[in-house]
Amino acid sequence: MLLRKVEKFLRRTGMPPTSFGRAVVNDPRLVRDLRLGREPRAATVARIEAFIASREP
Repeated sequence: MLLRKVEKFLRRTGMPPTSFGRAVVNDPRLVRDLRLGREPRAATVARIEAFIASREP
């Protein structure tokens, strides 16, 4: 579910995955790790969702 939100956001905005990771949690490998099955902590999930929500049209 979280990965789907991230992937949709990246497609819609054209933001590179590494830029997204750096902007959200200062980790350019965030999206790659999510794609590989990483389960982020609740605080990280909240930061990701807040970042996406703040850039919704």
